[in-house]
Amino acid sequence: MTSNKICWKPSQLRAQNSAMYRFMTEQGFTSYDELYRWSITDLAAFWQALWQFCGARFDNLGENVLQQTGDMTTAKWFSDAKLNFAENLLLHSGDRPAIVFRGENGARQEFSFDELRQQVADTAAGLRNLGVVAGDRVAAFLPNCPQAVIAMLASSSIGAVWSSCSPDFGINGVVDRFGQIEPKVLFCTDGYFYNGKQFDCLQPVAAIARKISVIEKIVVIPFANESPNIDKLDRAVSWSDFQKPDSQLEFASLPFDHPLYIMYSSGTTGVPKCIVHGAGGTLLQHQKELMLHCDIGETDRLFYFTTCGWMMWNWLASGLAAGATLILYDGSPFYDDGHVLWQLAECEEVTVFGTSAKYLAALEKAHVRPAGKYDLSSLKTILSTGSPLSPASFDFVYEAIAVDVQLSSIAGGTDIISCFVGGNPLLPVYRGELQCLALGMAVEIFDDAGKPLISENGELVCVKPFPSMPIGFWNDPENRKYHAAYFNRFPGVWAHGDYAEIRENGGVIIHGRSDAVLNPGGVRIGTSEIYRQVEKLDEVIESIAVGQTWDDDVRVVLFVVLHDGKHLDDDLQAKIRSSIRDNTTPRHVPARIVQVAEIPRTISGKIVELAVRSVIHGEVVKNTDALANPQALEYYRDLPELQT
Repeated sequence: MTSNKICWKPSQLRAQNSAMYRFMTEQGFTSYDELYRWSITDLAAFWQALWQFCGARFDNLGENVLQQTGDMTTAKWFSDAKLNFAENLLLHSGDRPAIVFRGENGARQEFSFDELRQQVADTAAGLRNLGVVAGDRVAAFLPNCPQAVIAMLASSSIGAVWSSCSPDFGINGVVDRFGQIEPKVLFCTDGYFYNGKQFDCLQPVAAIARKISVIEKIVVIPFANESPNIDKLDRAVSWSDFQKPDSQLEFASLPFDHPLYIMYSSGTTGVPKCIVHGAGGTLLQHQKELMLHCDIGETDRLFYFTTCGWMMWNWLASGLAAGATLILYDGSPFYDDGHVLWQLAECEEVTVFGTSAKYLAALEKAHVRPAGKYDLSSLKTILSTGSPLSPASFDFVYEAIAVDVQLSSIAGGTDIISCFVGGNPLLPVYRGELQCLALGMAVEIFDDAGKPLISENGELVCVKPFPSMPIGFWNDPENRKYHAAYFNRFPGVWAHGDYAEIRENGGVIIHGRSDAVLNPGGVRIGTSEIYRQVEKLDEVIESIAVGQTWDDDVRVVLFVVLHDGKHLDDDLQAKIRSSIRDNTTPRHVPARIVQVAEIPRTISGKIVELAVRSVIHGEVVKNTDALANPQALEYYRDLPELQT
């Protein structure tokens, strides 16, 4: 197997100044490979050493780091330990900025670490005044504003369980989620801005509250207007009346696996699953990824384009534990012709810039080239996740954004609120590859029979326990849904649902979701292998590929969205097929190519191959409320091109 070209290497100075290097040498190792092998061989020693290196605050660490009576589903971590998640994110103090917020409408807010601590104290006092105690659920229907972080920290300081959705979720989508967990308090804003338009939140919140009668109080944060009128909103209180000024910070001392967050599956195949994550496991995983794999510390200004409905918001918030300044943005990433985020990166001197693979691909298609136009001299790392980052996007980053930048494509998910594969300040970046398997994550690639593969495509699995495995699903007392979600495919082994390959150099390539893998003639093909070839063509904006059952086999059907004025004529079809055939295999070449106006995606921006596959087979898509644009499914229904 030939290696992909190296796009970037860390300088010796940068590598040796990194926290990863310090941790590696403190443990007595001289290479990342040695460190990684130790981290998955002696799990207890690794996670204990990590806890101490990252400076996590706890009341009692104890001797029981890992107890396991059977397979990895029986693992219990740090059973003696007591800690508080919010306390660990609020260890830093002073007048240095903790949070800087920028809205697409030009609004800017800044909170120092001291101001953040006081805001959290005042908000927690407001929650206690409403009777919120440990174990109660607190929900948020919020834009990515500082008050979202403040309310989350206040909730976790008490031991309440936090769950959030962004305001672009439809009413039914919110009710499908929050209705299951029955929150006592709901935070919202009066409205939000997106792509130059103002949207109201109070009417949707009123409808949500009518359907979730257990909500006792709605706390309204002014966002679109300075003094919103909430008189007609039942059970509502304003943010200023809710907070209790000059309160003292208090942190409940709680078990390591005390529930912290409730996250949700995409919900495209039914009602979303409510995934419960523990405080200790989330903290340790995020500290490891932020401090070691991303080399983030007190001098960093961390930005990630996200909403409160995506796990990267929770991950971003944990940057406070590393002492970083969080740079928050709410609005469209393509406001002002696609330049708004790079203006922000320049003005706020962002050092770590996080986004999605689709955003980078869209920038290239829109011919937005930040290099030379903006001063990005502070930028040291670009992070990408959400879907596989194509080799062409690696080229684009180094040609059009920055030459000397670590491009870390990372992969994990909501299910583990962290990553299996990530970046590494000690290693080179290979074109089209994720840099390395993450410390403490015993990842392998299995074939269909559960046998390990080397340098071949297969199922990404984790064969040993890790602290951020969910503590369970909500309302799943016997863990039946939980085990069915991850452990049915390979008993006792976590099957993540990614189709991937571990390279000989230790890098990883993600080829797409396992459930979207195409299987023409019995040969398994990852959809991202097709997307990479199609979307580098100038005529194509984006694409989606599915398998259609046909003549007792499966044929590949490719749908493409083209630039205005472009049409899928015979010449373009031939060009698409040639690009795929020349760069992959004849098996990848679609039997049918169809032009569509739009591709359906989840609210977090991921394309939904399964929903499209259901539509072309005449099946019902069970939960269209999970989609940002459910109307797009109509473009795929009863297509004459698929009848022959």
